[in-house]
Amino acid sequence: QLQLVESGGGLVQSGGSLRLSCAASELTLDYYAIHWFRQAPGKGREGVSCVVSSGSSTNFADSVKARSTISRDNAKTTVYLQMNSLKREDTGVYYCAADWTPNEPGCRVLPYEAPYNYWGQGTQVTVSS
Repeated sequence: QLQLVESGGGLVQSGGSLRLSCAASELTLDYYAIHWFRQAPGKGREGVSCVVSSGSSTNFADSVKARSTISRDNAKTTVYLQMNSLKREDTGVYYCAADWTPNEPGCRVLPYEAPYNYWGQGTQVTVSS
């Protein structure tokens, strides 16, 4: 059973940066695309970014595209989401999710929660003005 653990959230001032991590507790992430979602207070979960299992292709929501990067480490046990120039509207709980797609050339960022099999517990990001 794949388990995901997010970390790296916190309180940051507007314009600041954070690097979120999504770590697999035991197994490799080699065959999974990893998706980041966020949920703002009182709103539904929305997709933020994704990276395919090989790491060769990434995708971002328009709201974060120009100021975010996503990457996987060499062992592919951790995926990172770097977010810069943070805004108050980036506030929310950030979740990572794993989707078994070992050979997909690309991934989609969905504006709603997708039925992926594995989810982390989330990490809170709060951006203050």
